[in-house]
Amino acid sequence: MASDRVLRQSLERPATTYNGFVMLLAGLGLIVLGAVGALNAPVHPWGIVLLIVAGVALLLVACGFYLLQPNQAAAILLFGDYRGTDRTTGLRWNWPWLTKSKISVRIHNITSERLKVNDLRGNPIEIASNVVWRVADTAQALFDVDDYKAFVMVQIESAVRAIGSRYPYDDFTHEEMTLRGNADVVSEELRVELQERVASAGVQVDECRLTHLAYAQEIAQAMLRRQQAEAVIAARQKLVEGAVSMVETALAQLSEKNVVELDDERRAAMVSNLMVVLCSERDTQPVVNAGSLYQ
Repeated sequence: MASDRVLRQSLERPATTYNGFVMLLAGLGLIVLGAVGALNAPVHPWGIVLLIVAGVALLLVACGFYLLQPNQAAAILLFGDYRGTDRTTGLRWNWPWLTKSKISVRIHNITSERLKVNDLRGNPIEIASNVVWRVADTAQALFDVDDYKAFVMVQIESAVRAIGSRYPYDDFTHEEMTLRGNADVVSEELRVELQERVASAGVQVDECRLTHLAYAQEIAQAMLRRQQAEAVIAARQKLVEGAVSMVETALAQLSEKNVVELDDERRAAMVSNLMVVLCSERDTQPVVNAGSLYQ
């Protein structure tokens, strides 16, 4: 039963509060009554009683006012017992013995520090994120964690480290999901991961984005050379595939149209020449054969 009671206190519920402008008019009325009592106190005993009652009531009314700005809430407590949350903006009033703990429900924007994390392949990388969040449940934010802002910062770091180690930094084969190539998917997964971590603090995560992603300095140059080498290999592979396809097409069309009859030796020579022309990085120089095909 005790645990159920704590759980109910951790969930936000509306508090019973009053319009401050109405109580302000009531305070003005008490001032008028006090003035009437003060004027009749020397003559009638009830004037003294009226003055005392009006003064005590005015003191209670004056101590119960508080202001709430837009996107600001106040948790109402009665001797430490949570009585609800007031989200109505403007001049508000409640009994003076009720404690008001104000909390902002505005949108917060936090950019985490650059963290050094090992990715899925063990390469050290630097990663940082931007998180947009806000307090959704004021009771949980105030009473379920010691400091909800510090709690969110710690959970952001933990979530970024977890996501950074879950994927490789890059993959030229395009067979894996990577941090660099699938930033939108990774950011959404980071948001879901972070939301699960901060839900106990009554915090809602609206958006997460990676703001920095790079190899760590100690391997940046080596990984750059590796990326360049992999890019050259990938480009060469595409070039060879295209060259082979073009040679096959040329030989097939020559055979279909009976342009020339090629035996195996001349076919191999043509294939070799075409591959050199198509795969060479420099412009090829034609050589005119003045003799026969076999010279």
